[in-house]
Amino acid sequence: MTTWVEPEGGRERGVVGLAKSFTQVLVNPRTFFDEAVSPGDQAPGLVFGMAVVLVAVSTRLALNPGDALAFPTSDWLSGLLTVALVALLATPAAIHALSALETLALAVVAPERAGVSETVQVIAYAAAPCVFAGLGVPAVTLACGAWAFALLVLGTSVVHEISLPRAFLAAVVPGVLGFGVGFGAYPAAQNLAAEYGLAL
Repeated sequence: MTTWVEPEGGRERGVVGLAKSFTQVLVNPRTFFDEAVSPGDQAPGLVFGMAVVLVAVSTRLALNPGDALAFPTSDWLSGLLTVALVALLATPAAIHALSALETLALAVVAPERAGVSETVQVIAYAAAPCVFAGLGVPAVTLACGAWAFALLVLGTSVVHEISLPRAFLAAVVPGVLGFGVGFGAYPAAQNLAAEYGLAL
């Protein structure tokens, strides 16, 4: 499942494949979205998205153990269960829900477009910068969310072969929900604004 599609059609498996995907989507996103997103091959993207959430949530709980969900068990086990619940169960459901929202928007702005599977992959890979969102630093969290949203717009444009303005319209709702709310970029922006006496 942890595979990614290379230009030649080969596949990298396991941690190496995840690391390569992470590096390339950040360093050369246009080429990555053009070459690594493949029709009907959403499993690698889902695993990538789950890995990003796994790292982000684990980091957050390591720094703030009290943020773990309340389970009638020891603190460390509550943290472990929280990570498992969020990364393994909530993340795939959230990615599919966000891709459904983007697909509805694409139906309006891009009648000629790629499939739902490609949209799932774009959303999952766009989340790469959010691997650092668990640090709990508002400026870092906001930067991660903004970067991820930019990747989502670019990926939507490349994969669905539409202009950037149309890609923005298609990506704005899932982007705000996924990166602004899900990864906390919007609360981080509110905290930063409050420091300067502004209101969001």
